[in-house]
Amino acid sequence: MRRNVFGAGLILFAGLLGACGGGYNYGYVRYGPPAPRYGVVGYAPGPGYVWTDGYWGWRGGRYVWVPGRWLRPPHARAVWVPGAWSRDGHGWRFQEGYWR
Repeated sequence: MRRNVFGAGLILFAGLLGACGGGYNYGYVRYGPPAPRYGVVGYAPGPGYVWTDGYWGWRGGRYVWVPGRWLRPPHARAVWVPGAWSRDGHGWRFQEGYWR
């Protein structure tokens, strides 16, 4: 019984994390994002940090620049795969960045 409750709680937490936490799912946007912005990255706040580039997010019916930031990888061999907009049959769709 205790194992079932723990498993159900874990599944619920994972579902909430996917829906609310990590990424943005914008659905389809009719027109593509503006050109990316470029700037100075600066120094990492400590050893082991990885810079993740900024991107154009879709919020409030318009594109908004989401600045890049320094993140710590979840494990030693993790590689950051940046988010990207891609053209789809219905418009443009965003694939959130993730650790691989």
